[in-house]
Amino acid sequence: MATLSLDLRERILSSYDKGEGSRDEIAHRFQVSLGMVKKLLQQRRHTGCIKPRHHLAGRKKLIVAAHRMAIRQHLKGKPDMTLAELRDALGLECTLPAIHYVLVDMGLTYKKRRSALPNKNAKTSAKRAASGSASKAG
Repeated sequence: MATLSLDLRERILSSYDKGEGSRDEIAHRFQVSLGMVKKLLQQRRHTGCIKPRHHLAGRKKLIVAAHRMAIRQHLKGKPDMTLAELRDALGLECTLPAIHYVLVDMGLTYKKRRSALPNKNAKTSAKRAASGSASKAG
């Protein structure tokens, strides 16, 4: 649904203020919903402004700039923190993927690496089996 122009918003409120009808009649006259008229009146009463407020709509971010700075500090001190440890250290109540997306957005890679070097003496693969024809010759 398209946003109402500022001019139309002003005409709706002006008509209401002049007492040219009830909210329902004004909504019908300007071909908007009754809810829109109610929202305009409420917005003007609470904020004193009737401009569109789309930038305030939607879900608010849980991880803000202060959290991002804290994430960098925690990861400098302990770079192998798990996502759950990082969430607990920050005191956030968000999902682990949310923290992962923030790390990606910050350009930080998150890859768990072994803390010890692999053993050079241990076998890494099984011994190769003899070919099929050699086992039949016996």
